[in-house]
Amino acid sequence: MDPQTGVLRRGGIETKLNPYDLYALETALQIKKKTGARIVVLTMGPDSAMAVLREGFALGADEGWLMSDRKFAGADVLATAYTLTEGIRQIGEVDLILCGKQTTDGDTAQVGPEMAEVLGIPHVSWAVELVDVDERGVTLRQPLTEADALVRMEYPCLVTVEKGIFQPNLPSYRRLMQAREMQVHVLRADQCEQLDPDRIGLSGSPTQVERIFTPQHEVKTLRLEGSETESAAALVAMLREMKLWEGGQRS
Repeated sequence: MDPQTGVLRRGGIETKLNPYDLYALETALQIKKKTGARIVVLTMGPDSAMAVLREGFALGADEGWLMSDRKFAGADVLATAYTLTEGIRQIGEVDLILCGKQTTDGDTAQVGPEMAEVLGIPHVSWAVELVDVDERGVTLRQPLTEADALVRMEYPCLVTVEKGIFQPNLPSYRRLMQAREMQVHVLRADQCEQLDPDRIGLSGSPTQVERIFTPQHEVKTLRLEGSETESAAALVAMLREMKLWEGGQRS
């Protein structure tokens, strides 16, 4: 974290594929086996994030898009969701959008559902099982507080997936070699035809971190001297003074 701006530092740091997105990508691969779908991976970040897309290629993605521009920097979850939806619109017609449940840096789990709201399409969060998929839509199992819901959605729609929906596979050597040669489409802010500049980046983020600090934590230890009876009496007197002991019983 940058202590001055309160945003995540991404430049100059090794980029990695978000672990939850591995499960989303594996879900896409399983759907591709059943329907012959084409898989497009999209991410927003510095140019170094291109390595993440190539990892997606190695795992089985067919096409990759990187949204990279200084104007996108400092975005909160709402600005991130808006920017990604504009990237999806640039890609073209999309039937199903799959996202990991959340990122491992922000841990908000908000970007996926917010994307669905911006696009005006139905969504299901935290899906744990792909029950069925066909040319018209998907059927999913979603855990709720006291029961599981069986949800059917027709395309276009968005799903965020939990760990364990499928077990991700390792890429083959052949796919790793192919991934090096596959083209990544880089999308800058001025290439997004309908992008609203007031809704992107740090200036377009309604939530901002005011201050970053390390919490101070102190542990005070009190030692009671004397016999067991004396120590017990002293403890009771302290608890009564703190109003934690009333009428001979703890409150």
